Amino acid sequence: MALPDPTPFPLDHLLRGAADAPALLTRSRDWTFAALEEAVAAVAGWLDAQGCAPGERIASWLPKTVLACVLPLAAARAGLVHVPINPALRRAQVAHILADSGARLLVTQSARAETLDPADVPAECRLIDEGEVPLAGGGPGRSTADPQSLAAILYTSGSTGRPKGVMLSHANLWLGAVAVAHYLRLSPSDRVLGVLPLAFDYGQNQLLSAWYAGAAVAPLDYLTARDVVKAVERFEATTLAGVPPLWVQLLDVDWPAATAARLRRLTNSGGALTERLVRGLRARFPAAELVAMYGLTEAFRSTWLDPALIDAHPDAIGRAIPFAEVMAVRPDGTRAHGEPGELVHAGPLVAQGYWRDPERTAERFRPAPPWSASGGIAVWSGDTVVEGEDGLFRFVGRDDEMIKSAGNRISPLEVEEAVLAGGEAREAVAVGVADARLGQAITVMLAGDAAAEPALRARLRSLLPSFMQPAHYVWRDALPRNANGKLDRAAIRAEVTA
Repeated sequence: MALPDPTPFPLDHLLRGAADAPALLTRSRDWTFAALEEAVAAVAGWLDAQGCAPGERIASWLPKTVLACVLPLAAARAGLVHVPINPALRRAQVAHILADSGARLLVTQSARAETLDPADVPAECRLIDEGEVPLAGGGPGRSTADPQSLAAILYTSGSTGRPKGVMLSHANLWLGAVAVAHYLRLSPSDRVLGVLPLAFDYGQNQLLSAWYAGAAVAPLDYLTARDVVKAVERFEATTLAGVPPLWVQLLDVDWPAATAARLRRLTNSGGALTERLVRGLRARFPAAELVAMYGLTEAFRSTWLDPALIDAHPDAIGRAIPFAEVMAVRPDGTRAHGEPGELVHAGPLVAQGYWRDPERTAERFRPAPPWSASGGIAVWSGDTVVEGEDGLFRFVGRDDEMIKSAGNRISPLEVEEAVLAGGEAREAVAVGVADARLGQAITVMLAGDAAAEPALRARLRSLLPSFMQPAHYVWRDALPRNANGKLDRAAIRAEVTA
């Protein structure tokens, strides 16, 4: 396939389908590209009237409503920076993101707003009910913004500390959409079922890549795997993206043969596919191509595996996607051939760093190796991979302590802070333990009295989203320490994972 045009444009130019073609499919209405263009203009016009200066941040905390889908483009057209907040997050995480981003507006729903305490919302941030934002009427034409200017901040947990905001330009998001539409070969006849959260990079890309290709998206908030099956049939979906825990659930439910046959394309990110999952998905959806991918928010997507290779190489994460240069690098900075090395990603998909966090930016965003073809600043992922003689990369493991559960990257420290906040335990260390359904389940080792566990669990249910709830607790009188008197995380990890 010829490489796509690498020229980026302002983000709101992504609506490229025929005016009367479907672009957004909902239960109540199919929105054409013309109607969606009108909605983007109307929301951008409303944002212009709110008195925000260019470059200021506006946050959204919404399920997958039409407004939630339109805001990334409308904010870009208005010269503002969109900060989408995962609707699964609770007030503590929302408060942190609002304060850290300096958001001037939070567009949400009244039921969500009522869960926030007054202190959770900074004085300079206004709460807006989504019903106040018009989806029709006049508004500005397409943006002439510099594609390198900031368009969005996506918050992702780090290995330590609270969630950090990854700064993405118009060019980052545009080229990510072009790349995915290209290698998936999306076309105007496709209907993408959008089950991933829009606050995730790939969840948002489901919208952007489909619209670039002139295809339609059906955003879905689901409770059970059966909801997904029903939605594939209802919207006649051709494409479904998921994470490994969702695939496990989807293989556990019944699929009418005709419904399964509708899917032409399954795409995976947010965790490696196991060989068992590959075999199961290929058997259940024989007409669908299965595309494995690897990515990180700091560079969106690094590799993809051609579906023709997945049966023979189910353990591979593939080759670099368009616009990406991907390398395996030894600790001495030389290229690793056939041996473990750190995955380093260079090129125009590399984000602009972490919002208001120069220290962590300097750790992760560093000059590319001197022998890199792209040069410039690269993302040093902290993940270990092997580049094989066949040119395919294979994932080995993570160098940091991130917990990957149900497709979510979870900071151990954030879990530990929540556990310790109520005083039920003196110390706590959170660890990810291999789990067949979740990828990893959260286990916490605590110093304290196990009799306090019911109260701790009850408190955390109201404090943390479901995907951050610890599955297991291991109580001790005291936690292991190393020679420096610090908690011995390596020893704790070894004990709970043994």
